[in-house]
Amino acid sequence: MVEARIDVGDRGGRCYVDTVKNAFAIIPSLLSNGVAVSDLQFTTIVATNGNGTHSREIILITGAGGWLGGVLAQVIRKDPVYTDAHLILADIVEPKPPKGVSEDDYVVIKADLSEKSGVQSLFTTKLGPPSVIYCLHGIMSRGAEDNFDLGMKINIDSTRLVLEAARKYKAPNGQPAKFIFTSSIAVFGGPLPHEVMPETQASPEGSRRGFVDGRVIRVPTIVVRPGLPSPATSAFLSGIIREPLHGVEAICPIGDSFDDPALDELEAWVASPGNVIENFVFASKVDTSNFKKHSRTVNLPGFTVSIKQELEALKDVCGQETLDLVKYKKDPVNARIVGSWPRAFNNEYSLSLGFVLHPGGFRQIVENFKADVAAGRA
Repeated sequence: MVEARIDVGDRGGRCYVDTVKNAFAIIPSLLSNGVAVSDLQFTTIVATNGNGTHSREIILITGAGGWLGGVLAQVIRKDPVYTDAHLILADIVEPKPPKGVSEDDYVVIKADLSEKSGVQSLFTTKLGPPSVIYCLHGIMSRGAEDNFDLGMKINIDSTRLVLEAARKYKAPNGQPAKFIFTSSIAVFGGPLPHEVMPETQASPEGSRRGFVDGRVIRVPTIVVRPGLPSPATSAFLSGIIREPLHGVEAICPIGDSFDDPALDELEAWVASPGNVIENFVFASKVDTSNFKKHSRTVNLPGFTVSIKQELEALKDVCGQETLDLVKYKKDPVNARIVGSWPRAFNNEYSLSLGFVLHPGGFRQIVENFKADVAAGRA
């Protein structure tokens, strides 16, 4: 519920309305009864629990033990809307406690989210049921391909359990929980248009029935990811930048040399880690009425880069010696999988909602990562 309060100067009058729109609607009647504009004080009270008192957001992040979930946990309370939010951090391994957050304001849970009891434990903590849910856990691309049963169990069944729990356990504000489900552009396959358009996307069942206020965000390939290489098929897109900047060799599974035409032919849709995290935070704040009818799915902004353009940016920023640390070993399976993904999306819709695309292209990404390495952040 969003309340507005109007205080009427020294007359001591005060009225509450259930929407900001209704607050403006009654102002003319106040003026017609002799109230001066200078006597009016307008206040918006957000996130009330029904009796006019403030209710802190409770944010659940599944997959919080992973890199992306861990960064989100650290960053989200820096957003003005969530500065006092409670955090519930969950994963199959116990997530790290968020730095600089009071122990009273967070819970870390080691839980198997493929089990109903594990999911229920996330909604029955001392903090109460979550009002915002970031569903980040999952088995990525080739990991799910190689173990289909595990992929179905984690990516489908456990997500359904989280949705059912969100339907059962109401947040303190009395509203359906905002449910941010992350997916990847690898969901698109088969014959593809030059640009994937928003109209081709489906509507989340939970949102259509009002069980959750769902938002599905398709994530570009994130480059450059810090840390150790992941088993994802697209991991080399980060590896050919990350490893050389740390002074170690990297394997490029495309082409057999820097001059191989295959490096120009294979393109990927990418965005920087910071850009994606910023859009993650914003995803929970999009006004429901702004989404397209019958769709809550958004392709996050990104841009197209070829493998050759990645390597050229590495050379431009770091020099030939660093580029020489990239070695070439063709992997037809890897090339086929990554090559089947869409390489260009239309950003107009996502940008119109308020999502952002950081400027500077791939060279800026390399420069930023180089600075992070030098500062010991990556």
